Amino acid sequence: MIENTLLLLAGIGLIAILCQWFAWWVKLPAILFLLLAGILVGPVLGWLNPDALFGPLLFPIVSLSVAVILFEGALTLKLDEIKGLETIVRRMVSVGLLSTWIIITLSTRWLLDFSWSLSLLFGAVTVVTGPTVIVPMLRTVRPNAKIANILRWEGIVIDPLGALLAVLVFEFIISGGASGALGHTLFSFGKILALGLAMGVAAGYALGTALRKYWLPEYLHNVATLTLVFGVFAISNALQDESGLLSVTVMGLWLANMRGVSVEHILNFKENLSVLLISGLFILLAARVDFSQFEALGFAALGVLAIMQFVARPLKILFCTLGSSLQWRERALLAWIAPRGIVAAAVAALFALRLQEQGVPGADLLVPLTFLVIIGTVVLQSATARMIAIGLGVAEPEPRGFLIVGANPVARAIAKALKKRGYESLLCDNSWGNVSAARMAGLAVFYGNAVSEYADRRLDLIGLGRLLALSPQRELNALAVHRYHREFGDNNTYTLLTTTDKEDGKREAAPPAGHIAFGPDVSFYKLSSLLSQEAEIRETKLSESFDFDAYYKQYYKQAIPLFAIDAKNRLRIFDAETDLKAGPGWTILSLIQQSDDAQPESISTMPKEHGSA
Repeated sequence: MIENTLLLLAGIGLIAILCQWFAWWVKLPAILFLLLAGILVGPVLGWLNPDALFGPLLFPIVSLSVAVILFEGALTLKLDEIKGLETIVRRMVSVGLLSTWIIITLSTRWLLDFSWSLSLLFGAVTVVTGPTVIVPMLRTVRPNAKIANILRWEGIVIDPLGALLAVLVFEFIISGGASGALGHTLFSFGKILALGLAMGVAAGYALGTALRKYWLPEYLHNVATLTLVFGVFAISNALQDESGLLSVTVMGLWLANMRGVSVEHILNFKENLSVLLISGLFILLAARVDFSQFEALGFAALGVLAIMQFVARPLKILFCTLGSSLQWRERALLAWIAPRGIVAAAVAALFALRLQEQGVPGADLLVPLTFLVIIGTVVLQSATARMIAIGLGVAEPEPRGFLIVGANPVARAIAKALKKRGYESLLCDNSWGNVSAARMAGLAVFYGNAVSEYADRRLDLIGLGRLLALSPQRELNALAVHRYHREFGDNNTYTLLTTTDKEDGKREAAPPAGHIAFGPDVSFYKLSSLLSQEAEIRETKLSESFDFDAYYKQYYKQAIPLFAIDAKNRLRIFDAETDLKAGPGWTILSLIQQSDDAQPESISTMPKEHGSA
């Protein structure tokens, strides 16, 4: 018995990791494969029975996992970012959220004959989209920047707000379950709200103060936060039934907006935890689904899905974009993309378990209906959105921009030279000094580690087609090449060596993929040293009378060629692997140092050119 339990637990973890890896490979939301895997090993093959495996521990496990999800969602919601959002996004997460809730509620009530309470709860659960499903889809669809920003920010903001709405609706239902008196219902609901708000604010303030005043060592930040989330959830529920989810949501919201408190490392830890804990949760939830429940829903469930896709979403976009500068083509794509994700699945499963305990009729149908909506929206929109974007003419053209790892002086100099030629760059660095200097230079920046989970959630790659790893850290460059080579392709990932044979007597290890930028004898140290000696990146136009050989003879030792731009304005990066074919009409961008005593060298030492825009 013990051996079988161990095998099942290890199998859940293995399946979760495989689903996450496959989702990364095909660039689709992981939740889709987690749910399908759970259905396969559960009702289809009969290998996994979560109720038999965990017994009375199943509900506490689900409850604590949902608490973590809602806390993390609230932790991403910064009020200053809401204030700066465009009018369209503000409408989408306020009036648009309410209109979607009403339409889904009415369609569920009329088509499936759910009770009003279940219909309201299902409507609240399924108003959310979330960055975990939006971001992978945007990377595949590649709409223009305006559409991408609207969808990305909608997903980030609506996730915790929609979850909070679902929590309030559920708690209102529960508070009225013991008595039919409206006064008693409102009183119970008021107690839940008061305790949830008080506990959440107190816990958020206490943890924020501990972090800000360094009362906790850094290595305890993540574990202490997770433990406190569990504790607040449990104590709040013990004091007042069903107030725990509200408490942890408010706690995350307060902590995220507390001045002088950095929560990025906590967010990264939560993402790592979710790979196993949350992924395993969805496999368990899907394994509990009974196919007879889908039969009980019937074809009317597809009608609800159709109304959500073809009525609720288009009407929401219509209302929220009135008077805006968006073209009808952009509105049409916005009206098509709204996949449901992790929060919807987790909250629906938790509330269904609680309602089943209360004996609420039809509560067992809440989870299969939510899973049907998730799978339907993700599959339908992932398969069609790119074609629709191209057909409407709102897809991003072939990306020309650069994702540059590092915002140091070398990266800034190269980014400014590229920008002058019309090639935008996004510089990523976790040094605030480097990021500030890049912003002062008018360059686009991302404050954070380019290979972190935070970057996976927040990094906007729209318009970017190539990677330049220009950090002085060899390991970071190699990780960046490995992380983004599937995003951009092997031929579009480049890394700058940190040292060369001549500088330290030892060749550094080559990255797992990509190309060595600017040649094997050019390093970060060399470029940084030359820039500190007032070397400059200059342009040289080639012609019939002044070809590349003439260019080299003039500059030989003084110049380090970086880029070549052909007569059609296609940019190529010099590397050490392919032959140079620069000709008349081309422009060479080189780092040129001032020197009067240069001696000729063999042209074979020059780096060679690779790749085109």
